[in-house]
Amino acid sequence: MDRRQFLKTAGLAVAAGAASPILTSCRGLDGISNSSIADRYSTELLVVGGGPSGVCAAIAAARMGVKVMIVESANCLGGMGTSGLVGPFMTCYDSKGENMIIRGLFEEIVDRLVAIGGAIHPSQVRCQTEFTAWIKEGHDHCTPFDPELLKVVLEQMCAQEGIKVLYHASFVKPNMKGNRLTGVVILTPSGLEAVKANMVIDATGDGTVAYRAGVPCVFGDPENKRVQPASLFFRINNVDTDRLIADVVPHLPEFRRVNGVSYRCLHWRVAEAEAAGEWDLDRKSVNIWRSVKKDEWVINCTRISNVDATDAESLSASETEGRRQVQELMHFFHKYVPGCENATLMGTASTMGIRESRHVLGDFVLQVEDLINGIIPEDVILLSANSIDIHGAQGGASGTKYIPIEKEKYGIPYRCLLPKGMDNLLVAGRCVSAVSAAAGAIRVMPPAMALGQAAGVAAALSLKSRVTPSRLDYKDIRENLLKQKAYLG
Repeated sequence: MDRRQFLKTAGLAVAAGAASPILTSCRGLDGISNSSIADRYSTELLVVGGGPSGVCAAIAAARMGVKVMIVESANCLGGMGTSGLVGPFMTCYDSKGENMIIRGLFEEIVDRLVAIGGAIHPSQVRCQTEFTAWIKEGHDHCTPFDPELLKVVLEQMCAQEGIKVLYHASFVKPNMKGNRLTGVVILTPSGLEAVKANMVIDATGDGTVAYRAGVPCVFGDPENKRVQPASLFFRINNVDTDRLIADVVPHLPEFRRVNGVSYRCLHWRVAEAEAAGEWDLDRKSVNIWRSVKKDEWVINCTRISNVDATDAESLSASETEGRRQVQELMHFFHKYVPGCENATLMGTASTMGIRESRHVLGDFVLQVEDLINGIIPEDVILLSANSIDIHGAQGGASGTKYIPIEKEKYGIPYRCLLPKGMDNLLVAGRCVSAVSAAAGAIRVMPPAMALGQAAGVAAALSLKSRVTPSRLDYKDIRENLLKQKAYLG
């Protein structure tokens, strides 16, 4: 059996799993008895999920004097930026590329990375360069970063604020008293354990805490009954970057989008591989982003459709298929791409890059028109200009609907963080209350960090004032976000 036949055979079993019906039901949790679970931990604020939004929520609250604990199922902080190897940070500037509008903790994290050689500041990165995969629209001022150093920076920041971080801790279920969470049950290597908490922030990405607490959620896009395809990111090094750039730049005038399909970086090399029968990915080009070190590149090219991030079988199948596609791509780089003949696979992500799963229904549901029209609400907690990016909008993994923001910026309201019917739960990150298309703009890491910072500030104010998050005075939220150097116009 030759290499290509082996790769195709390895993907057959997972292809069936990836195409299976999406499952959203939560099963088997009611039978867990709290009486047999020890109350091992107690905190004022519990943040479930240590990804970009969760870390920023925890730091923001801790800096306001709150006792904070993060529970994270992985072995590091950073979520998609570290375990997921997603990079670079997308733009944090307005649509004209003139002003940095996502600041606060995001900017502090970037500055700390820059100081140790772990990032290139977005002010130094312009669109249509190797740092942006030579993409123009919506890609001005991205931020290349080193995921290993991001792990270190986030741990240092949490340690400095006295935040307790517990790894290898998977959320199981909430402990409820009416509309309040009294804490949660987690599964650790020690078994089932309970965490008491006065306030909880759901930063799971999938809205898992809110969903299991009974908050209504929408899965993906109910109109087309799809979620955006997932990707397994990977990194390569030992690339002759000068030769790679020399191959790409003459083809920049040929970059185009046809019926939602992008013909961008290396599409001419993909055509060669297709003609030789050595390309079976549902893509016509390769998103390849230069990282901080000159010979290191981040690859965003694998695509797996119909992945249910809330179902273990679906995730398992997608990750196996993702690794099969990575091997296909490595063969492509070695054989067809100048400068990549000796490229080395540094590693694949330890978790699938999920673009979409549950959207928690909150006091306000963000609409795509709000972003296109540049609406800045009275209770704004975040200004952004990230484009509306809907992968798989045409029905296949390669078809993408991409809407650049023409207005200078738009705002996200605080009400998007407030799950319906809950007294002491906030959400942050890509699961906030938004329709599928609107979530396609704010699911990326800079907005997710700003959403987390706002959730952390609100949680701290709620704890200190002894009122529910929905009854907070927005002026207090704004005042404290500005103290933490957020930009709100």
